[in-house]
Amino acid sequence: MPQLPTPSSTRKPSAAARYLTVFLLGAAVGIFAAVVVIRAIQARSDHFASSVMHVQEWHMGQLHRRAEENRCNPTDVLPHLRALRVLAEDLEPAFPGLGDDQRFARHAARSRATLDAALQSPPLNCAGVQTTNKQVQDSCRDCHRDFRT
Repeated sequence: MPQLPTPSSTRKPSAAARYLTVFLLGAAVGIFAAVVVIRAIQARSDHFASSVMHVQEWHMGQLHRRAEENRCNPTDVLPHLRALRVLAEDLEPAFPGLGDDQRFARHAARSRATLDAALQSPPLNCAGVQTTNKQVQDSCRDCHRDFRT
């Protein structure tokens, strides 16, 4: 007949195993709490400025891509130039802390003037699209040089 273990012969978990279990549980709860706090902070921030910049960047990338693909007809280019011009109207509202800065106002006005000129006299070939895109990028670069952190 097999012998059943008696209560004195069963092993208790070691203290190290208990400490490890508590540590891992605490780490998991801590990581979860950190993610929740970071998400809450991100949700409260205003994403308008970064959204305007991302959409402008996408449209300039589309202009660059059109030139690379040799698709530089006005029907391929004008929608992106128009969208960039509409977005240029949102520069001051997107950055309310810079609204009183004259340098920022000049950069925003230069961006709009560059796009107005491109819309009044649209590029007729891919070299023109590249030149226009470079002018827009230059106006962005100048502003970023002064204000981007």
